[in-house]
Amino acid sequence: MSKQKPRSAFRKVLRWIAWVLLVQFILINISAALYAYKFTHLYSPEQRKIDIAKSTSRNIFIKTWKLFSGPRFYKEPEIATPAFKYTTVALKTKNNLPLEGWYGRVDSASKGTVLLFHNLTGNKAVILEQANEFLSWNYNVMLVDVRAHGNSGGFATTIGYNEAEEVKLAYEYVQQQGEKNIYLWGASLGAVEIIKAVADYDLQPKAMIAEMPFRSLQSHLRGRVRLAGFPEQPFSFLVTFWIGVEHGFNGYGFNSIKYAKEITCPILLQYGGKDPLVNKKEVEDIYDALPATNKKLVLYEDAAHQFLLQKDPVRWKKEVGDFLTRIR
Repeated sequence: MSKQKPRSAFRKVLRWIAWVLLVQFILINISAALYAYKFTHLYSPEQRKIDIAKSTSRNIFIKTWKLFSGPRFYKEPEIATPAFKYTTVALKTKNNLPLEGWYGRVDSASKGTVLLFHNLTGNKAVILEQANEFLSWNYNVMLVDVRAHGNSGGFATTIGYNEAEEVKLAYEYVQQQGEKNIYLWGASLGAVEIIKAVADYDLQPKAMIAEMPFRSLQSHLRGRVRLAGFPEQPFSFLVTFWIGVEHGFNGYGFNSIKYAKEITCPILLQYGGKDPLVNKKEVEDIYDALPATNKKLVLYEDAAHQFLLQKDPVRWKKEVGDFLTRIR
């Protein structure tokens, strides 16, 4: 009897531990699934006002729920329009999501057309400064609001996975205008989109400029989790899984290195040395994977995760200008 009692007690402890671990596993997956949904859905500016009002609440349950389910991201309104002459272009995805773009053409014979793609939660209005620079160098420009951003339709983003279709649609549009020299430029989310689009749709751009591309969906989420002050794992691993489940693709297979291996055109990669979301190793790995013989990697040592033109305009104009001159 004396031996059976300790064994019985030990089994009870093991069962208790197993139940605790099971409950924790379920809770962290619920939290990861909620975070995945919120991270890939952009809410309206009106919802932002409601959420700001709620954020002043001292209700402990509201605060706990916000911590458990993650932050919300919002559609940013377009606060500017081009100073140059442009036409508004309407495109449509295969799922009938409406997309809006601005197409600007130079007065004289152009050197080609640059397609520009913005960052996550941004829109085409935030990259007008880059467009103006390309116009000043005598390139036509087309700026596109990808799905769920700006004046384009939808509220769900796949952080670049499905948005590669927007690159293809813009590419085909300028081709239909008779353009043969097409260049791609993108920052952060936009950089990943253009890299993936070239691989997925066998696009043949004249050249590409990618700024701050993340290595993979999971590495991007690790950066987000770091900024929030949480342990990188297992949360980023689980959120990657749930984003894939919720949007119908393999989150772990969403990897810029895999897509970079298909790029043979001239490409300029640029990134910031103080970027908390995209570290040096990530960009170097993408660069090393590129089979292109005409490629260059540029570090802006004091830049964070921000538009590099605004951070260091003199350096940006020199690097991008020299790159375009060299490949013509």
